[in-house]
Amino acid sequence: MEKREWPLFVYGGLSSCIAELSTFPIDTTKTRLQVQGQLDGQFNKIKYRGMVDAFCQIYKQEGFLSLYSGISPALIRQCTYGSIKFGTYYTLKQATNEYLQVTEDVAVNFGCAVCAGIISASIANPTDVLKVRLQALGRDKTGIFLNTNVFKCFRYIYVHEGIRGLWKGVGPTSQRAAIIAAVELPVYDYCKYKLMDIFGNHILNHFISSLIASFGSAVASNPIDVIRTRLMNQKHNRNTEVVQQHIYRGSIDCLLKTVKYEGVKALYKGFIPTFVRMGPWNIIFFVIYERLKTI
Repeated sequence: MEKREWPLFVYGGLSSCIAELSTFPIDTTKTRLQVQGQLDGQFNKIKYRGMVDAFCQIYKQEGFLSLYSGISPALIRQCTYGSIKFGTYYTLKQATNEYLQVTEDVAVNFGCAVCAGIISASIANPTDVLKVRLQALGRDKTGIFLNTNVFKCFRYIYVHEGIRGLWKGVGPTSQRAAIIAAVELPVYDYCKYKLMDIFGNHILNHFISSLIASFGSAVASNPIDVIRTRLMNQKHNRNTEVVQQHIYRGSIDCLLKTVKYEGVKALYKGFIPTFVRMGPWNIIFFVIYERLKTI
């Protein structure tokens, strides 16, 4: 790797962690909204009426810190997923553009983004599973997850569900990452390129471009995000003598059962917090990322 390329990975991870810390409570409300109605005795009741109601109930019943349940694996995830995703995308795009002698080609950007999304999400999947489990549990649950942390959660999954439990939902996770990257990164770069004549390489350009990219990626990715969240949150004890029937046997089964029992609208559960989070997340990320690139 050339000397000028490795900082892209560092900048991507650092910017991702700052954006994650700033918007994580919204992500927690999104997870709670997505798992409610799930075919599971613990989560099948509809408890929250929307993002604001979820935020208020979590804050009142579980405390402010519960909004940051799962922040440890989330930051670990961004150090890996964020670094690999953005570093791979911009490095691969730069190399491809130089080889083909093109500038901001949509097809090139799309292909590079899909590759970066799949690779990074597959590697970082265990941290995503831990994050979802801790977010869904909160801080007032009883039983085996009482006062749990990322290490206890990891140990429980590994002991009771095996190494495969840490890669639960890796299929839809990779698909979601590919969709988000394929929409978010090329749209951002395209908007930024087109707005250069108006705003130049200014923070206002980065703000508008990231906001447009966020809306597109939220619309495209929310259905598969619901599926992968439910698969990750689904528990299975491999040590029980009685074979436990999976609630969802896979991505397609989860999709069909969700639509059958809850309707098509269920695929857009958590859309508002998804977009409300994606907007600020991408704005914070790209503004910081662009500043770091000028160093």
